Amino acid sequence: MTNEQPPPAPAGTSVPDVPRGAPCWAQLTARDLRSAEKFYGSVLGWDFRNTTLGDHFAVALSSGRPVAGIAGLATDLQIAVGWTPYFFVPQLDEAAARIRERSATVALGPVAFASGRALLAADRDGAVFGVWDGRLPTGWETWNDQGPITLRLRTRDAFEAAIFYGGVLTWADGSPDHCTVDYEHEEVVVRSRGAVVARLSSGAVEAAPDPAIRPHWDVQFTVADLDAAVAAARDLGGALVKRGTSPVGDYAELRDPEGGLFTAVHLLPGSAGPA
Repeated sequence: MTNEQPPPAPAGTSVPDVPRGAPCWAQLTARDLRSAEKFYGSVLGWDFRNTTLGDHFAVALSSGRPVAGIAGLATDLQIAVGWTPYFFVPQLDEAAARIRERSATVALGPVAFASGRALLAADRDGAVFGVWDGRLPTGWETWNDQGPITLRLRTRDAFEAAIFYGGVLTWADGSPDHCTVDYEHEEVVVRSRGAVVARLSSGAVEAAPDPAIRPHWDVQFTVADLDAAVAAARDLGGALVKRGTSPVGDYAELRDPEGGLFTAVHLLPGSAGPA
């Protein structure tokens, strides 16, 4: 990574009631914005709108609500194409200090924008994540009512990672607005107001040549038709990495044409949370 600015979360128009430490945004850093819009629009059924940040940025919309951001800056910033989740904190400088205290890396930032401040970090196993302190787009509260995105951290040791992220993001600290953490079926489950927003699972290999096996945050998007999503991805130059079934539904791990990894999930009726 370089010392350039991180791709920011888009300017918000309100301040949704997001619990501390909860996921609050997801951002794709791509090489070509228009190609990414064409791919994800076809695969996930998204529409897009411009932002005040310039021609290299767009906000993806699902049923008219903001879902994620795309920044066509991978080449300019000399960083890998990929999806990054952001987590909300009320004091960014304190979060940055907690990251460093736990022997992890603040790679970029804190950087100030009109709507707040952001940083990019890597945990002790190399998984990249963002932290955001500021306004959020209207509609992002869908995180708290079974929204279209969930997260899974694929890491070396889920228990150790839970201690790290719990300390950085103040999960399960006993305050009224915190995320809760439970240990279920050999993985860590993070909930925001009762809704599963992230799972942490062990087994990733830091030195693996395949980025799908290395520690990373897997950003997962719900789709109505998984077969159609896989077909569209292949038609537009993407690849199917893995397909399977989980307790919440069928899923397909996909790679976009530039190498960005993500997962499409068709949820079973009444199910929620990541595959």
